[in-house]
Amino acid sequence: MRRLLASRLLLVGAALALSGALAGCGLRPVYAGGAGGATAQAFAAIQVPAIEGGEGWLVRNALLDRLGQSGTSATPQYRLDVVLDDQLEGLGLLTDDTIGRERRTLRARYQLVDLASNEVLLDATAGSDAGIDVVGSEYATISAEQRALENLVDDVADRIVRRLALTFSENR
Repeated sequence: MRRLLASRLLLVGAALALSGALAGCGLRPVYAGGAGGATAQAFAAIQVPAIEGGEGWLVRNALLDRLGQSGTSATPQYRLDVVLDDQLEGLGLLTDDTIGRERRTLRARYQLVDLASNEVLLDATAGSDAGIDVVGSEYATISAEQRALENLVDDVADRIVRRLALTFSENR
């Protein structure tokens, strides 16, 4: 019983020591304050205009979901301009000169613009790629290409939003 009590006290003491060390290192949560926090308020003030193409529609919707918007902000302070490059290339030629593998690459160049001053606050890129097996069924291959695009859209949107969160937390 004493051993159990002593080990628990030791564990609590170690946790308190670590929490004190973390508080002194300047570490602060990016999403502090939840929906009322600075990052969430900045996200709500971002206008995301339409992005060209079908993949652009997917990326815009993914960004709006991650920014916590169902549409455009009532009073936007920022505009997020996004230009996409979606490439699908054949790899791995088989003995009968057909393609056995494809690679889909989605790259996004994006700029965060302050609407009051028209100043570019962030100019960056995000991208991801996926491999696709080409099979005998054309339907299955097209379905795999579409699913790969959906996965890439999610990854690119996540990367963009993480970078925006860092930008806003650095400017606090």
